This record gives sequence, structure tokens and C-alpha cells, in this order.
Amino acid sequence: MASQVHRPASVPIADAAGDPMICLELQDGTVYQGYSFGAPKSIAGELVFQTGMVGYPESITDPSYRGQILVITFPLVGNYGVPSRDTLDELLGDLQAHFESSQIHIAGLVTASYAGEDFSHFLATSSLGTWLKEQGVPAMYGVDTRALTKRIREKGSMLGRMLLQKQNLTNGVNGNGHTHGLPGKTEDWRPDFEEIDWVDPNNRNLVAEVSLKEPKLYCPPEGSALKHPSGRPIRILCLDVGMKYNQLRCFLKRGVEVLVCPWDYDFPALAGNEYDGLFISNGPGDPAMMETTVKHISSALAENRTPVFGICLGHQLLARATGAQTVKMKFGNRGHNIPCTSMVTGKCHITSQNHGFAVDAGSLSSHWKELFVNANDGSNEGIMHVDRPYFSVQFHPESTPGPRDTEFLFDVFINTVTQCAADPSLLGKPVHFPGGTAEENERLHPRVHVKKVLVLGSGGLSIGQAGEFDYSGSQAIKALKEEGIYTVLINPNIATIQTSKGLADKVYFLPVNADFVRKVIEYEQPDAIYCTFGGQTALQVGIQLKDEFEKLGVKVLGTPIETIITTEDRELFARSMESIGEKCAKSASACNIDEAIQAGKDIGFPVIVRAAYALGGLGSGFANNETELVDLCNKAFAASPQVLIERSMKGWKEIEYEVVRDAQDNCITVCNMENFDPLGIHTGDSIVVAPSQTLSDEDYNMLRTTAVNVIRHLGVVGECNIQYALNPFSKEYCIIEVNARLSRSSALASKATGYPLAFIAAKLGLGIPLKDISNSVTKVTCACFEPSLDYVVVKMPRWDLKKFTRVSTALGSSMKSVGEVMSIGRTFEEAIQKAIRAIDFHNLGFNETKALMSIDDELQTPSDQRLFAIANAMHAGYSVDRIWELTKIDKWFLHKLKGLSDFGKSMTQYKTAHIVNRPDILLQAKQLGFCDRQLAKFWNSNELAVRRMRLEAGIRPFVKQIDTVAAEFPAFTNYLYLTYNASEHDITFEDHGVMVLGSGVYRIGSSVEFDWCSVRAIRTLRESGFKTIMVNYNPETVSTDYDEADKLYFENITMETVLDIYEMESSSGVLGAMGGQTPNNIALPLLRSGVKVLGTSPEMIDTAENRYKFSRMLDRIEVDQPTWKELTSIEEAEIFCNKVGYPVLVRPSYVLSGAAMNTVYSEADLASYLKQAADVSREHPVVITKYIENAKEIEMDAVAKDGKLIGHFISEHVENAGVHSGDATLILPPQDLEETTIKRIEEATRKIARALDVTGPFNIQFIAKDNDIKVIECNVRASRSFPFVSKVMGVDLIEMATKAIMGVPFEAYPRIQCPPGCVGVKVPQFSFSRLSGADPVLGVEMASTGEVASFGADKYEAYLKALISTGFKIPKNNILLSIGSYKDKKELLPSVAKLEKMGYKLFATAGTADFLQEHDIPVQFLEVLGSGTDQKSEFSLTQHLANNMIDLYINLPSNNRYRRPANYMSRGYMTRRMAVDYQVPLVTNVKNAKILIEALARRYDLEVSARDYQLSSPPERPGHSTHGASAHGAMLGHDGVGSPDIGPLVPGSPEALRHSVVAAKLHGVEGLLSGADDFAPLTLGPSINSPLQNLLAAPSPFKRAHVLSVKQYTRADLHLLFAVAQEMRLGVSRHGVLDVLRGRVLCTLFYEPSTRTSASFDTAMQRLGGRTVAIATSHSSVQKGETLQDTLRTLACYGDAIVLRHPDEKSVDVARKYSPVPVINGGNGSKEHPTQAFLDLFTIREEFGTVQGLTITFVGDLLYGRPVHSLVYLLRHYHVKVQLVSPKSLALPADVRAQLVAGNQLDCESEELTPEILGRTDVLYCTRVQKERFPDLAEYERVKDSYRIDNSTLKHAKYNMSILHPLPRNDEVAEEVDFDQRAAYFRQMRYGLYCRMALLALVMSDRG
Repeated sequence: MASQVHRPASVPIADAAGDPMICLELQDGTVYQGYSFGAPKSIAGELVFQTGMVGYPESITDPSYRGQILVITFPLVGNYGVPSRDTLDELLGDLQAHFESSQIHIAGLVTASYAGEDFSHFLATSSLGTWLKEQGVPAMYGVDTRALTKRIREKGSMLGRMLLQKQNLTNGVNGNGHTHGLPGKTEDWRPDFEEIDWVDPNNRNLVAEVSLKEPKLYCPPEGSALKHPSGRPIRILCLDVGMKYNQLRCFLKRGVEVLVCPWDYDFPALAGNEYDGLFISNGPGDPAMMETTVKHISSALAENRTPVFGICLGHQLLARATGAQTVKMKFGNRGHNIPCTSMVTGKCHITSQNHGFAVDAGSLSSHWKELFVNANDGSNEGIMHVDRPYFSVQFHPESTPGPRDTEFLFDVFINTVTQCAADPSLLGKPVHFPGGTAEENERLHPRVHVKKVLVLGSGGLSIGQAGEFDYSGSQAIKALKEEGIYTVLINPNIATIQTSKGLADKVYFLPVNADFVRKVIEYEQPDAIYCTFGGQTALQVGIQLKDEFEKLGVKVLGTPIETIITTEDRELFARSMESIGEKCAKSASACNIDEAIQAGKDIGFPVIVRAAYALGGLGSGFANNETELVDLCNKAFAASPQVLIERSMKGWKEIEYEVVRDAQDNCITVCNMENFDPLGIHTGDSIVVAPSQTLSDEDYNMLRTTAVNVIRHLGVVGECNIQYALNPFSKEYCIIEVNARLSRSSALASKATGYPLAFIAAKLGLGIPLKDISNSVTKVTCACFEPSLDYVVVKMPRWDLKKFTRVSTALGSSMKSVGEVMSIGRTFEEAIQKAIRAIDFHNLGFNETKALMSIDDELQTPSDQRLFAIANAMHAGYSVDRIWELTKIDKWFLHKLKGLSDFGKSMTQYKTAHIVNRPDILLQAKQLGFCDRQLAKFWNSNELAVRRMRLEAGIRPFVKQIDTVAAEFPAFTNYLYLTYNASEHDITFEDHGVMVLGSGVYRIGSSVEFDWCSVRAIRTLRESGFKTIMVNYNPETVSTDYDEADKLYFENITMETVLDIYEMESSSGVLGAMGGQTPNNIALPLLRSGVKVLGTSPEMIDTAENRYKFSRMLDRIEVDQPTWKELTSIEEAEIFCNKVGYPVLVRPSYVLSGAAMNTVYSEADLASYLKQAADVSREHPVVITKYIENAKEIEMDAVAKDGKLIGHFISEHVENAGVHSGDATLILPPQDLEETTIKRIEEATRKIARALDVTGPFNIQFIAKDNDIKVIECNVRASRSFPFVSKVMGVDLIEMATKAIMGVPFEAYPRIQCPPGCVGVKVPQFSFSRLSGADPVLGVEMASTGEVASFGADKYEAYLKALISTGFKIPKNNILLSIGSYKDKKELLPSVAKLEKMGYKLFATAGTADFLQEHDIPVQFLEVLGSGTDQKSEFSLTQHLANNMIDLYINLPSNNRYRRPANYMSRGYMTRRMAVDYQVPLVTNVKNAKILIEALARRYDLEVSARDYQLSSPPERPGHSTHGASAHGAMLGHDGVGSPDIGPLVPGSPEALRHSVVAAKLHGVEGLLSGADDFAPLTLGPSINSPLQNLLAAPSPFKRAHVLSVKQYTRADLHLLFAVAQEMRLGVSRHGVLDVLRGRVLCTLFYEPSTRTSASFDTAMQRLGGRTVAIATSHSSVQKGETLQDTLRTLACYGDAIVLRHPDEKSVDVARKYSPVPVINGGNGSKEHPTQAFLDLFTIREEFGTVQGLTITFVGDLLYGRPVHSLVYLLRHYHVKVQLVSPKSLALPADVRAQLVAGNQLDCESEELTPEILGRTDVLYCTRVQKERFPDLAEYERVKDSYRIDNSTLKHAKYNMSILHPLPRNDEVAEEVDFDQRAAYFRQMRYGLYCRMALLALVMSDRG
């Protein structure tokens, strides 16, 4: 049979280049090639796999593996090296300490990758490879072990042989087997490798090989021996059939003597005298071969003199001795996570196993019964005698490797032995097992039967408590629904999926605090409540209400509140741990500063301060001395009544375990994680790797056992996580904390393992035991198991510290990150590089980065730039040891990163030309996780060229599944990732699904609201019958939940990855409009790469995002916008600002410090801001916009199809324009908008939708002042406010948008479901308390991390509830006022008077106090002084804040200054910051202050009512409601085709909203508008829309006129031409052919060859509905000597216009003189080519949005290049710089050059294209350099390649440069450049079509 040969699937180790290859050949003919790292020899044996993730030294010395080739499924092997072979065991005397026998027993080892010599562990003395070589055991890496495991799983254990490559081969395939092709040899491989015979080890007596030869006695340590009644020690006879050392250790440490005997020893004779108990060990091979041993065991059983205990092979031998049978299993059970259920207690235990045979339970005699059963496959795992003390187990209770959960069986056996020795009558009774009976346990822990459960959500997203709770809460609700329970959710976070319809039965949008939860419980009367799925917010409520729950009739599900209090109160926790002998860090609690100082002295500095009851380390930090301690404690006491001072263990490893426990005390650890950063950085700010990479089996299981003990002791039910500090140089560890709830790590662990923790936890809270829940991924195994990973996961945090002024970037024990990404790979390198790219689009991977940092400082004091500092340090030559000294990051991680750094450096020596012939290098790079963009940078190429080269070499990623079981069982999972470290796919590609791109990492400005949009889109697609593919990489989201889409790719949203998935899946289209800005960024490149982008065209998205294009479009459709300009010098900026008047909004393109955008109020401010904060130059222009003060900002969220509105909602901002819309308070329906304003906004929206031809969602922000509206921006995608408006109005805009995009039937403007008299208000959630130093003021940069919304009878009630939802406390007594500007003082005066009337005591700072006293408002003055000055506390503002005497601080900063750079500290800033640090509610905006005071004055009772909740209706039928339509007719809009004449239709009337037939006056054109979707044919045909009609009707110099020279036209004429071209583009995209020139004929007359010009005019004419007649001059009357004038006159009789190309420059004069119809010049000699110049200029405008300010470089033949001459003339209308590059003899004609000089446009001239010239270039215009044009051939030969553009030329060019070429080309632009996004010459052809259509329409149309 033909064998299937797989090449090596991973990178060879850098320093092991000489290692030979090995072929692993399977019995079925399959071959896997890899690299040798063990003894250089060939072997054969039985192939088996093992799924444990740690413990390779123990496994390979386990005698049970004798003769087997072991495949380890976990891909990273060798990480922690091998401990010393010389260390002897304290208990075992002369035996080795760290191993399970004296030698390696496996025949060979197979792994996916291998750590080489870069191992890291304090006990390690050598690498794994060195040890294997010592012992003569071969090993190989580079095998796709997942594919191999699947093969063994499907076909069963089979024989295999590892064949070593022959050395010194003549064919050059030496060393690791590759010439310069791909590694390995797939054709005719056999001659290159050694030959050996197949060997089946099961035919040998393997036991005889491994058993000891003579009996040997081992004695327990002095003084610990258990005594026989006769006084001698208790002795166990151990029958060694392949015993592991740890079985001996387990006996000796329990105080018994052990006599170890050989396998064939005749022991029954000694029973009762010589020994007191018989133990039969584990061992290798087939039990059926051990007849002698079985006979001896039979006689021992018959004599019944001692108890008997067997393990593994011992269990099988015992069973055979009773007459039972054993069977060979298909592939055996080998792993550390196998669940076994005790038939006695009903409990499920996680066990370690290694066996290929099993006992056939059906063959047991009646005296025996099953003791344990495998919970996965039902096979027998243990037996016991019904009335004698005999029992045995199939698994390994001694573990090593693996969990120690069943080690108690040794105690059971020894207790039985000692009892039987004391009382021989007990030999007639069975063994007694602890833990009660199954029936008792069921009775003690019955299931909880509840009908209605209240789930507490987590509220708005904040730092430390983000989207992970949307995910976990959604999972919990799914679990409860599956159990048929009615769920009620309280969560004001309106942006989340869990608050959507179709999940909880009822959702309350109310604050999650004790008052409101109590009210809801009284209103709803639920049976039970969950407090563990809403983060710290929900826990606090549980703690506050714990004594009331019983009275309220509510049962707390899951973890008891007492447990939560123990884990939250640091001192209680420490005491609790002490009681079970576990240690926490040395600590003391303090309730005041003095106690804290004392504690610090007792423990010794440095110490860590933690606030009790705080989330994400809030109020914590490190103190190196007393001053720092006092400082920290002040802040901590503001957040919490108690602080804990503990020993600092900075530099220790931080390890986490996720633990699950059920009510019956079954306990598992689902995932363990290792922090890349050592202790000292909050785990939320640390890179986390799962599973741990540098822990040995002993470390891993020591911490695992502790975790299980701790969680059992605490009584957690459900899920929790435990964090440890582990000393890297010993086994010392401390418990840091336990989170007795779902946490951020739980979401990460769920996504990292595929084990749905929250879902399971919700079920466990109902009393359902783990073993009764099935694994939703495999469908065949149970949930009581610990996932096996065969990949590595990296989580990386995302910080957005640049958004804040004055924030500290140092990382410490308080969390600062706003989001996180997770990446999956088969190697650490692959995973970490993916993660780095996922954090930010600009990151290419782990490589040197331009960063403003001192490397040493950054390494020692970590900040958000730390990883880049490591990259820079490595690039600068720092050694791993040096970096370790500074960072204490484990050297294993650093070695891996160093490997990447070195590989990256080596890549820069290559060019693309080399790489084409070295696919092996390209493959290595991909396997190390380098992306195409990164490689393109190394090789001076571009991303698409590298991609093309990669695909041509056959290098594509493979798709792998995450299945929780490392391929041991078949999985029905759609949870996927890509890897290059593999040799086959796990799945097939037959769905052709729609790809939905998610929102990526949560960051400020793009958060859970986009996840809501993505999930709603996915669900709508699935309901509409489409297959779906979700692509996202954010572990906190619902979209990355495996049950949301048909396929989930946990992958980066980059061009490369999306293209890879799109092509593999043959996807039917990509939907990017739902994921926010991340997918929008790649929409245009995807479109240009041939991807079908669904929804609005990416080119239109670009029109909306390019400020020039958008601005021009608004002008064209007559929609107003604020005045703005891009300026390149401070002088220009000052002139513009004086012209429009201050204040202005300044947006620099290059920022030096501070935030990017700022409002500037005076000329002095402008100058100092631009000098301090930004660089202004031609390279870095600044955009200045007129800032309109006191204007209202209005948000429009809409959906359109084919440019026509089908649904929209308008919401208003409370704050005036100037506050970022993401930080604004939104009201819906709007309460204060005039009807006129609403109509104008709707009209503008309609125009914009049409102009952008929108299909799908879009959002526009307007400002309105005095009923004038202006557009600020338009996002052609779903926006932040979509979930809010959809939920408030009861119309799911995303569902509607998705259906519109997919062409599925939908209802336009469905009835809304907002009850009458109900207002929704959305309020931002800020996290300033996390960001030490950040100034908590609102401005044009977004600062909020989340949002909440509530409902009320009016906006004030809704606002108050929403504000309370963010954690705001209603003031009781004292309010402090500090109001900056006089305007604000005046505006707030009436409100302040109200406060005084309401009885508040008012305090104020100097100016404010004076003002208020003048207006007769009593107020106490407070002085703002620095902390150092002595001030009386009754007048000190800082003292009042510090002592929590202020309940509300209203601080309105005067806005006469822009946001200052970081060093300036105003008093206002200091007091604002103090308020945040001391948790005093703070208001910094005048509009917010007014609405708040009004709301307080109305004294709402805030009782729960029907408007606070929404009911879940079936998701398939949106839009049907019992409520009437809203009173706000404006919200409904109308069909949206017409003009201002058509007012809003009658709200809610179906006739008006659906297929109405409206007689419409369409801009003066009578016609009928029939139905919602299509026009009846209008008189002008479908394509003459009014804007185009108006443009063509306007008077213009083109109308029926010759177009002969560019010199005829002004800039305004060009603008008209381009405006028409834009309309043509829209028309073509909608209709294909327009009827503008129906009945018109164009004649084309070409005296020179032409493909492009003639074809494009021909196409343009046909697209316009006209015809062309082409005259071939080679066959016409011209040949007979006809003159040009005669030809023209003749053609004028046939056609309406003529396109002429003629070699004579004078031909245009003839045309002008003689042709009676317009002639368009298609090129006259080398003089001019006007239409080419028009299209070139149009292309430049389309590519950049503007021509102004660009640098244009002309290259090549400038003498004869007529398009150049014409374009240069046109450029005189613009401020541009021109660079000329050409041979001397082909320089630009003098008259054309003179014009450039006159216009001051000529920047430089050169004979060669230098890197400097290229670096300045925006547009590179290339022309052909033809041999025949050179007077001197020598010159041609000398310069012909100087003007060639290829990838290496382009490395000096700007990222956004455009390359133009009029085409055709020879070799001036290399073909490889075609794949660069900068290559615009084919786009130039398409733009040319629209431009020529516009020209023909303007010239030939008779409109007007």
C-alpha cells in the first residue's frame, strides 16, 4: 500500500542543526518524520499515547510502559529538564529520589516539540535529551502528535518503529534531512533510513524483564513503624510485577515494613507469619501471560490469611486469580485526568492511569463486585470481595505522575491490615471505605428544586470587572433555562448579551446594590438567588443581604455567603488556612493607620497592602518604607474598612488553578495557569500562560492537592480560583487568595480549555453532581474530569493608558488593563506572537520596537511597555541571564523569546529573491509564529507578496480543534484555531458559512456593545438558515462561546488570518459591520484581495472615514458640517483660528505627550499647545475644526438597504458637544428636541445613506444649535449605542441590518415596543479609581470603560437609577462646590439654590463661595492648600475629603485651558483626584450637575415598576408588541426616499409604514413610489437620480464643448467633473448601466495603437446607455490619403462626439477648427493626454481624499510622457510639491518645468530615485522608459534599471504611498509590486472608467 508520509511539523531546535531525522512508521503504512533528540538508534515497539501535561520523567521510568513507544499529546516537552540521577530517596535509601524506577523503560519517545537545552527548574541538572542518550533510548520531536493520537484512537494501539536516518548519505539529504526545499523527504524516503523488524512487546514476558530478582526488605523511618500485636513491625509483602517506586514510598511513609518479592516468588507459604498484607504492584504487558503469579495469588486467596490489595496489572492479576477474564482495550487509558466513580460512595475521583488491558466486569464471580467504574467509557476500574478484605484498582492511587486524590486507598489497606492483625475474625468481612454510601450522600445533598431564580449581574464594565461577567452570566442563564427554571436577571449593563431578549426570562435594568436587589426580591418573590456570576458587585450584595435572605424567602445557590465572607476577609481567610495547615503570606490586618504601621514593622519591609472586599486589587500596592505605607493605607481605607499588610514575595512565580466542586464533594481542577510575570504584577495585568510550562509533576500536583483541600475546607459549591506564590528555588509556596466566584480567570480558563465553567457552576448550585453532567464538547464523557490540553494558550492584557492625562503607567498589584486577548498555538512562540498582534493592529510580533524607554528601568519597574523592552533588550544584545536578573521572569520564557529575537535578526539577511528558493525558511518562520507582514518587513517586501510566495510553496495553516481531551475521544466541537505546527486538518470545509468578524480586544471606545452586535448578527444568520463562522480572539466575550456560531475560530482579525480562513472555508462572504473599528480597518484591503465583503462597500466606508472625501460628499449633498482645515504650520493654524474664531478643536497627527485631541480657547493656548504637545509640519499636519460652544449633540443610529433608510432612532446627549459620545449621557426617546431639528436630522441621514449607498447599520453624530444641524462624523458600521437604542425601543436594529445585508425578508420600520411614558437613559461607567493619577474630567477623548442604562417615567428618574448603577451614592448631608467659569456659576445658580432648599449643607472653594454668598446662598468656605501647609481642619478641603465628610463634590473646571501636559498639577486637579482616591462621588460637567440636582429635588421613591424590566420574547418574532407606538413620531421616520416635502407618516399605521403607494414629488420629477423597496420606472429611467441630474443640468465649460487641453479648466471645473464621477460610481454599483446617454453615439478615431483609452471610452459609453462606433484608421479612407479634417467632418455626421488620438501635436488645432461636434483629445503626440490627467488626478483624490499637501514624484520618461505634462498642468490648482526623477536626455520639457518653478512646486530633480526622495513621496507616478527614446544607447543601458520599482525599492517608501502608472508597462514596475496595497495602477483604470463616464455625460448630455 502507498504510505502517507508527513513532513516534520515543527521547527528544528536552533542549536541542534546536526541532529539526524527519524521516521516513525506505523503498521498501517502511515509515516511521520521528525528530528532525533535521544539516542541515535532505531527501535520498534507498541505505539501508545498519554494525555498528561506534566510528569515525563516519572512516566518514562514507569515499568508499565516497557517496550512501548510513548506519544506525549501535550506538545511542549522537556521544559523543566530532568533532575539529578544521583540524588537518593530519603525513604528508599539506595533508590533514586526523582524517578519511578532505576531506568527508562519506554522503547522510544515521540513529541511535537522539545525544549532542548533551554530547560528551567531549580532541580534540573540536565536536559531530557541528554538523559535519553545516557540510557540509550531514542526520541523524536516534530510530529503532529494530535494527528497521530487521532489515528491511534481510531485504529487502536498499533505497532510502530522509529527508523533513524542513515548518516553520510551521498544525496546530500543529511543532518535533519532537508536540502533547501521543505524539510523531510516524502518521496522514496525508505533508502535514506535504517531498516529493522516489527516487534510486539506483548508477546514477551515483560514482567520478568522489570521485576527484581531477589526479595528485598524496606523499613520505615525510625520511630514511625506500626506494630503488630506481637510487637514486630507490620509487614506488607509486595509482589513486584513492575512496581513504581512511589508505591513503596506510600507504604513506608505510613509506617509499615515492605518485603518486595520477584514476580514468580512462591509467597502464600509465608502468609500470616512473615507478612500481614499482600500487595500486588502495577506492571507491563498482558496479564494472561502471568499464569505462575496468578496461581500463587489464587492459593493466597483460598487460604485467606491476610488482606489483599492490587494496583493496575496487580488488579488484573487479582481478577484473573478469581476466575475473571481480562481484555485488551482498543487504545488503553493513559493520562492523569481519568474520572472513576466509586460504587460504594458514589463519588467521582480523578485518577492517573497507564494500562492497555482491562478486567471484564461481566466475568466476575458472585463473591466479587465492581468497586470503581470509569465515568468516561464505563470500563472496570476496581473490584472488591463481598465478604473478605480483598480489593484492587485499575488506576494508580500512588500517582507520580498525576493527581493524588486516591492515595487514601493506601490508608484503607493499611488500616484493614492492622485491624485484621489485631482481630483475625475481620478476615471474614469486606474492606470498609470512608465517605459514606452513595445512598447516604444522595440523601445528605439532595438536588435543589426551584422554579424561579434571581441572577445578579455585574453592572457596567470597569477595569477589573469587564466582559467576562457577561460571558459567565449568559452561561449561567443558559444552564438554568436548560433545567426549566424561570430566570430573572438584574443588570443595568444594557450593552451586554445577557440583558438581551432570548436569554433570561425577565431582565431588570436596575442598580446591582442591596437596596434595589431587596426591592426586586420583594416584587418578584424568587425561590433562590445566585451571587457568584456578577463579579465583586454581586458578591457585595450577597454579603450585605445575607441575614435578610431567609426572611425574604430566598435560598442562596452555590457557594454559601459564609464562605464568601471567609475568602473576602483577609484575616478570616488566613486563620481558616492555618487551621488546615496551609500557609498564606505572613500578614496582619489593620483597621487604622497606626495598626498598619506596626504591622509593617513586625513583618519587615517591603510589604504589600491590600484592601479587603475589593476587586482586581483595588486599593493595593507595594510599600518599601513607612511613608509609602501610610500613603497606600489612606487610599485603601477609603475603599475598605480593613487592610491587610503582608510579606512581599516579589519575584516568586504566580500560579493559578481554577477549581470546581459540587455539593457531594467531588472536586476537580479544570485549568492551571502560570503568570509570565513574577508575583508583584496583578494577574489581570500579567501575561498568563495555560497550562503552566515550568512546573514539574511534583510542583503541579502539590499545588493541585492543596487547591482541592482548600476548596473542600471552605465549602465552595460551583467554581472558584486559587492563586499561589511559588518560590522558584524551592517547593515553598503561599496561598495568595481564593476568589469564591466566577472571575476573569474563569472566563479565560473556560476559553483556554473548552470547559464551560460558568455553565457547570450554575448546574452545581442546583445540587446536580458533576458526574451527572455531560461534557458538552465530546458528548460522550462526563463533566467530572480535568481537561487535557494539546496546545498552549497565552493571555495578554491591553492597556489604554494613553487615553488619560497624568496617569501612572507603572504596573503593580492594582489592575489597570481594560481588556485582554487570548491566543492559541501548538508552541509558546506561535501563541505569544499571535497575542502580541492581537493587542494592537500595529504590532507585528515580538520584535524591536521604537519606544521611549530606558531598557533597564523598564525591565526593573514594569509598565505597559515591558514586553517591548524585553524585545529591545534582546535586540541590543542583553543575555537571558541579564534580563532574568532585572525581571525575574522565568528563563524558560526568556529563552523562547530570545529564540524569536535571534531568528528575526537572521531573517534580515535575506531578500525575497533568496526566500523563493528557501521554502524551509519561510515554513520555519510561520511555525515560529511570524506573520506575513513581519516577514515582509524583514525581506523588504509586502504582505501580499509574501503571502503569494507562501501559498505557492504550499505553506498554509492547519485547523485544529479544542476538544478538552487532547484527541483521546471524538469531539463534536466547532472550537478551532490555526497552527503551522501540524500536518493535517481536524475538520472538513463543507459549510461555506458567512464569516462574522468580532470586535477583538476590549479597549476604551470598543467594548462589549460590539460583542452584542456580533452575537445578534450570528444568531440572526443562524435563524435565517445561514451557516456561520465567528472570528474573534477575546476570551471575555459571548461571541467566543463555542455554542454561538457553527464554527468559532479563536484567531486574530488581521488581513492574513481572515484571508486564510476565508479561502479554506470557501466562505460565502465576510460580515465586518458588527465588530466596530477592528474589522473596518481591514475591509478595504480584503475587498482588494478578492473577498466578498457583505454590506456597505468598503470603498464607501473609506469615503466616510476619509475626512476629505466625507467633507466633499457632504458639500455635494448639501449637508452642513463644522468648518475645518488641515494645516502644516503654526502660522497657518493661527490664521485659520482667527478666521473661524476660538474655541477650536485641535487634532494633531503626531502627538508628543498628553492626549491626542484638545479644545483650545485662545491664540496663546494654541501656540503653547502646538509647541509642547505636537509636531506640526508637512509630514505631520494638524487638523483644526471650529468648536461650536453650547451646542447639543445628537446621535442617530440607523439601518439602510441599498442607500434607503429602513429603520432609525435618534437619541440626545445630556452634555453639550465637546464630550466624547462614548462618555456622554444618552436619552431615548429624546425629550428636548424640536420637531424641526428632528426633521432636519432625518433628512440629512437620508441623504448620507443614499450618497454612501449604505446597506446595513450606520451611525451619525450631529450637533444642533438654534435648530441648525451639522454632521460631526459618520460611522458606516454598528456603533456603541446600537444595543441601547435596540433595547429601549424594542426593535433589534442589528437583526434588521443583518437581514438587509443578506437579502432576507424583513419588516422596515416595525412597530416599536417602548411603553408610553417610559424614558431610557444611558450613563457612562468610569474607572478612574483604578488609574492612579488620571484626571477625572470629560473631554474629546473617550475615558469611560463601560455603560449602564435604566428606565424611568421621565429622564430624571431614569438618570438617577442609571447613575446609582455606576456606584454613585446619593448624597446625605454635605455637598462641596467648586465652579470654574462665570458662565457655569450662573448656569448652576438655580440648581444650587435648590440644593440649599432641600436641606443640604453646602461647602465651596474661594471664588464659588463668594459668588454664592452674593446671591444669598449660605455656604461654608473651604481652602485648597497643599498637604504640607498647616491649616485648620474646619477650613481644609483636603481634610474634609480625606475624612469622608463630603458626600458629593461638584467640580466644574474652567475650560479656558486645554488639557495640559503631564507635569502641571493644578489645585483643581489635585482635589478631583483626591475625591476619586477617597471614593467621594464627583461630578465634573455642568449639564450632569443640573440633571442630577433636578433628579434629587424630585425625591423619587425609586420603587420597582413594570418599566424597569423587559420580558424575553421568542427571538424569532421581533417587533410584535402589545404596547402602542411611541408618542415620539420622529422616532419612526418613514420610507426615506423622498424629500423634505414628505413629513413623517402617521406613527404606527401599518399602511403608512409598509407598502404604501405615495405620490411623491421627487425634486420636480413626477413619479410613483410603489412599495418599500423598488421604484416604479420613472420617466428618466432608474439611474438618473436627482443629485446627478442637478450636476448635469448645471452650466459647465464641458457642455457640448471640445476637450482638447487641460489648460482650458479651472479647479471648480475639475470639482464638477469629479462630483459627477462619484455619482457614476454609485450608479454603476447600483444599476450597472445608466440611461444618461441613451440614444447617443460616440465615434472613436485612433491613429495610434490604444487598448486602455479606447476600451475605457467604449465601456464608459455603454455603461451610460449609449453606443460607440470605432474607426480603425489602418483600414479606413485615411489609407487613401483622406485629411484629418475630412474624417472629422464625416464622423460628425454619424456621432454626437469624437474621441481622437493622433501622433501630430497640431491635430487638436485641426479638431478645434473643423469638427462641428465635440472632440475629446485621447493624446496628441507627446504633448497632452487630458483625459488621462483627469483620471490620474481623480485617482489621487480617491486614494488620499485630497490632492492638497501631497508630494508627487514623477519617474522615468518625462520628455515624451504626455500624461505627465497634462497632470503637471492640472496640479497648478493645488498646493503640492513635485519631484522629478529621469535620465538627463528624457527630462521634463522646459516650458512644463517652468510652470512648476513659477508655482513654487518643484521640490527637487534627480537622475536617480534615492531613498530620501522616495521617503518624502506620497504619489509615485511611473512612466515607461523605452529604448527607442534614447539618443544614445549606452545611456539607456546605464540607466534602464534605475527607474524600476520593486519591493526592495519600496522599503524606503511611506506605508500609505500610492503608485500610479498610465499603463501599459514594460518592466518599470515589477510584478511583485502588484500585491502591495500601495499599487494603485489597476484601481486607476477603474477610476478612469468613472471619470470618462463623467466627462462623456457632461459633454454629451442635453440635460439643462
